[in-house]
Amino acid sequence: MNLKLIVGLGNPGTKYAETRHNVGFMAIKQLADEFGIINVDKDCESLVADGYINDEKVILAQPLTYMNKSGRAVAKLVDKYQVPLKDLIVIYDDLDLPAGKIRVKGSGGSGGHKGIRSVIEYMDSNHITRIRIGIGRPIEMDVTEYVLQEFNKDQQKRIDQALKKVDEIILELLKNDIDSAMNKFN
Repeated sequence: MNLKLIVGLGNPGTKYAETRHNVGFMAIKQLADEFGIINVDKDCESLVADGYINDEKVILAQPLTYMNKSGRAVAKLVDKYQVPLKDLIVIYDDLDLPAGKIRVKGSGGSGGHKGIRSVIEYMDSNHITRIRIGIGRPIEMDVTEYVLQEFNKDQQKRIDQALKKVDEIILELLKNDIDSAMNKFN
């Protein structure tokens, strides 16, 4: 039985909990709630919970290293649990997609996202399955300020719908493969 490591990127602490940059953490919480994975522990500089999604053993993780150092925690988890790169799924926010839009990807660059850049560097590979959740790009605001703010009501509705769709994408990735998920959800 393969173990899947599903990591949501974000920043720890209540100050950042509902911010745009924490949509990866929100996705992990949504997965845990949806599939009844509740045994949270601290391990490898992350909050982790293990359980099953449709008979597949999974570890859900939220790195506590802050976004720009996410790769350090992900590398520790991959090493400790001996997870092959093909069984790692990373979920994070994307400025270049409208709020709530989702893209599934099997490889590629960081697109300027420092969290996934860190993961790529620590894994020494860009062949990492990712689920990118759009948060939109600010028009007249500094990007750093924008990503550390909460969603407005309209965006939050779209994000809530996107988080439910992440559940479906994860089920597809567990049942089939990245190509199937990309064909179905992109």
